[in-house]
Amino acid sequence: MTLTRRRFITITAAAGGLPLLPIAPARAGSLLRVWSGTALGCDATLQIHHPDPAIADRLIAASLAEVERLERIMSLYRPDSALSCLNRDGVLVDPPFDLVRVLSESRRYGVISGGAFDVTVQPLWDLYAGHFSRPNASLDGPRDDAIAAAVARVGQDALEIDPARLRFARPGMGVTLNGIGQGYITDRVVELLRAGGVEHALVNMGKTRAIGGHPAGGPWSVGLEDPRAPGTIAEHIPLMDRAVATAGGYGTLFDEAGRFNHIFEPWSGRTSWRWLSVSVETATATESNALSNAFAVMPAEATAPLVRALGLVAHFVRPDGSRMVQRA
Repeated sequence: MTLTRRRFITITAAAGGLPLLPIAPARAGSLLRVWSGTALGCDATLQIHHPDPAIADRLIAASLAEVERLERIMSLYRPDSALSCLNRDGVLVDPPFDLVRVLSESRRYGVISGGAFDVTVQPLWDLYAGHFSRPNASLDGPRDDAIAAAVARVGQDALEIDPARLRFARPGMGVTLNGIGQGYITDRVVELLRAGGVEHALVNMGKTRAIGGHPAGGPWSVGLEDPRAPGTIAEHIPLMDRAVATAGGYGTLFDEAGRFNHIFEPWSGRTSWRWLSVSVETATATESNALSNAFAVMPAEATAPLVRALGLVAHFVRPDGSRMVQRA
């Protein structure tokens, strides 16, 4: 059975590179340059305020080139990517700096979340995707023994991270950066734009981060999707020098009935509908991305201390559609 995808969250390579699609010209009296297109397998936008439109266009082109460079490192769907080589061979000598960095960050968020965030859940993804792709697959999902066998190959403690070498300590392991890669790449684009002198921008590469506020004054306004009606906005939040990311099982479904999704409990191997969606506001898109995925499998009593300690805002949508917000 083909996966039902309501929105793309995977890091994929755009055929022929990332296209520089038409950029909206600055409006009369405005210095805001807007690009929209596709990056990381999802809709993407860049809104850059710059006094020179030609420089803004060059910064947008440089940003897209950076996205393409990082996709060549992190994509699961390019057989020649560094991540694919690690997953295939179980070891990667002289790995790219960015892969070492994002995996080190992943480990840190795994510790912070008590193991709720774990990039080594790729064996679970493979198990569920393989199960539901077979004809006449059981609608109840993979067998318990198959899930247990996959869980035995999960665990960031068995991922050896060193600038000179990455290595799996157990056979059959695999890494996915679906839960942190878009945020990491968004942050690298923000760094590039800031180095180029940009003081006001909104970067959305699947995860959203603001540089400063809106050039017209006040914060940027960012919409949070309604998980019960994908494609519609449930509420708008203000964003200034902050990032926000959303995780929700509705994003990728393995079965037509919608019982099994891509949000895995690393300890049980089961998919989770604890929350319909979780959106986390914090300082960086990497952190927002990782913690929204971690919080998606954690109870409210476990997320609240982290929200206070890390200075976050977390928006939760319960299974019945009701909403809850935790603030530092």
